[in-house]
Amino acid sequence: MIPILYDKTETAFLSNGLGRLTECTRCEVTEERNGVYELEFVYPVTGKLYSQLIQGGVVSVIHDDKKDRQAFDIYKYSAPIDGNVTFYARHISYRLSGIAVSPFTAGSCALALDAIVSHSMQTNPFSFWTDKNVVADYTVAVPSSARALLGGVAGSILDVYGKGEYEFDMFDVKLYTNRGQAS
Repeated sequence: MIPILYDKTETAFLSNGLGRLTECTRCEVTEERNGVYELEFVYPVTGKLYSQLIQGGVVSVIHDDKKDRQAFDIYKYSAPIDGNVTFYARHISYRLSGIAVSPFTAGSCALALDAIVSHSMQTNPFSFWTDKNVVADYTVAVPSSARALLGGVAGSILDVYGKGEYEFDMFDVKLYTNRGQAS
C-alpha cells in the first residue's frame, strides 16, 4: 500500500493529490470494532514530500480486502529518529467529533441517524445508513458532538438501540446489526 498525501481541504480523493509517499518505510492501519480507526506510518526526512507532511494534512491508503481508499487526518508526528519520522493519523470519521448537533427526538434508529445530519449546527458532509429496524424513543436533550451520539457514552445510539457495529467508509457511516460473518 502506497499512501497518497492530500491537502487538508480535499474531499473527493480521486487524484494523486500532492503525491504518493513512495519512500514510506512502514504503513499500518488499526481498525477496531466500534473503536479506534487510525493510521501510523514512517517517512524519511529525505523523502521528496517530507516538507508537505504537516499536522492537519490528509493521507489516504488502501488497507483491507475491499480495496477502497480511506482518508486519515494527520494529528501528530514524532521527532526524527535515525532520519525517519513516525506520523499518526485518525480516520476522517473523527471529524464527526467537531460537528455539533442540536437537540432532537426520534422514534427509530434510522430516524435518529437521519436527524444527526438534519440537526447538525454546521456543514455535515457525512451520510448515515443502518439495517437496524429497532423502534424506540431517542432524545438528544443538549447540543452534542455527532460522534458522541453514535456510541461510547450513555444515551448514544448504540446505548438506546442496542448491539450494532459501525463501518466508517470515507464520509459514509453505516450501522449494521452484525458486520461481517462469524468464522
